[in-house]
Amino acid sequence: MSEFLLPEVDDPSVTTLVADGGVVSGFLPAPTVQCHAANLAVLPGGDLACVWFGGTQEGVADIDVWMSVLAPDATAWSDPVRLSSDPERSEQNPILWTTPAGEVWLLHTAQTAGNQDTAEVRRRVSTDGGRTFGPTETFVPASAAGGVFVRQPPVVTPAGRWLLPLFRCPVAPGARWRGDEDDSVVLTSDDEGRTWREVVVPGSTGMVHMNVQVRPDSSLVAFYRSRWADAVHRSTSTDGGDSWSAPEPTPLPNNNSSVQVSTDPGGGLVIAFNRIRATEDTPRRESLYDEIGDEGIVDQVSSTPTSADGPRAVWGTPRAPMTLARSTDGGLTWDRSLDLEGGDGNCLTNDSRAGANHELSYPSVLVVADTVHVAYTWHRRAIRYARLPLALLVDG
Repeated sequence: MSEFLLPEVDDPSVTTLVADGGVVSGFLPAPTVQCHAANLAVLPGGDLACVWFGGTQEGVADIDVWMSVLAPDATAWSDPVRLSSDPERSEQNPILWTTPAGEVWLLHTAQTAGNQDTAEVRRRVSTDGGRTFGPTETFVPASAAGGVFVRQPPVVTPAGRWLLPLFRCPVAPGARWRGDEDDSVVLTSDDEGRTWREVVVPGSTGMVHMNVQVRPDSSLVAFYRSRWADAVHRSTSTDGGDSWSAPEPTPLPNNNSSVQVSTDPGGGLVIAFNRIRATEDTPRRESLYDEIGDEGIVDQVSSTPTSADGPRAVWGTPRAPMTLARSTDGGLTWDRSLDLEGGDGNCLTNDSRAGANHELSYPSVLVVADTVHVAYTWHRRAIRYARLPLALLVDG
């Protein structure tokens, strides 16, 4: 086997899935110039679904949510279907989640230009297993304190409580958003989503994309992306999400890019992440939206005033390789890792039109029985998918 588990490719237009030594991989059809932020989910009928956002460039108003499905015996993903279309806002970070009653929720964000402080969370509901969705509604509005974002799916605790992790995007007066003050909260519901209560995660400034998993002893563990590009962070709750410990760094590096975790049948945790962190010598960009002004893409990099006097979010750390790892102690240590794909991971620009972005990022990982499913951004031009036996992470 080569250094990386997946075959090297340079053309994401070939979408037929290919099997190689028990590993199946391929690309989803890409209907737009840019594709980013995949999330996987199993629909009630058994199909695997993937949602992501696509358009010209993140932050532009033509960014919409798309969905494709993979039937159990299919050799290619279905043609994508557009699930959002707001001509005034960039619609990002979609999630699919099936409630205990069988409704399929689509959650996603919507913001003006590169201003994440304006973001709200929107919802559409399907009552036919994800084949069609009802009207779009504002589910969590922005406020005077700033915007609100989702990335990870809701969780139902053994006691029946629903948890929806969010992160908040505030800015100082007169500043543009750059992530310096983002923090995490959890919405909890004890009446199946009719009402919600907000729980703030203490000490979570800079910790976002909170990903909650239920442990075999019914406690909760959460993992975070770090705006400081240092390490994946971890916190826990022993009271069903009423309170959380402050996030602390794990041994895994982080580059201020998304991670995702899934629990396997044996109680192990499988994480997909970029095995890299920032150093003092790492080239940096000012913000995520350097090329986005209020009117769309701009020729010159825009200046971005800092929104805080404290630590500043680190942007531009390479987003590669794409790695899987497994933990058997709730994420304190990680025993086995596999690199799926490598490259220079350049993300100093989000421009997909010129092909300068080479990131492998924003993974979604889903363990179903003895199979690990992964989908992630490939150079912001397409979504790459792979599935592999869990045994590769368990047995070595």
